[in-house]
Amino acid sequence: MISKNIARPLAATSLLAALALTGCSAPQAGSAPSSAAGSSTASASAAPSPSETSGPFGGFSSAAEACSKISEQATGATLLPLSAAQGKTAELEQFKTELAETAERVPDSLKADFANLKEVAVAGVTDQTVFSSGKLQAAMAPVTTWIATNCK
Repeated sequence: MISKNIARPLAATSLLAALALTGCSAPQAGSAPSSAAGSSTASASAAPSPSETSGPFGGFSSAAEACSKISEQATGATLLPLSAAQGKTAELEQFKTELAETAERVPDSLKADFANLKEVAVAGVTDQTVFSSGKLQAAMAPVTTWIATNCK
């Protein structure tokens, strides 16, 4: 019964996320600063400093990397309850860690919205009403909008 209640919103959210991902296949970096491509500090540090996330790509070295990772993590956030329902505890914990790391790296303009998505998705692991009530879809909307706007 619970899985039937989850399936429709989860499928809809996954579809939206997949659509967002297709927009990231050719991001428009415009005239990206050449110094962004040469930055090695993002890979040297597991948790970037706040100043690293203030640029147009946050803690990522390019628009392509930001779009890819943000889309991947947003899509994965919608699948957290499925991992929990399948008893994939290690996979679930790994994804929670990756989601938190991505939340730290997103551009400042997306920080609050992505943090909200992370919190709602993690809450959905134990509270299935997050999906049936539309809370996850509402939390996903501003992230999807950011992806659509910045990842063309």
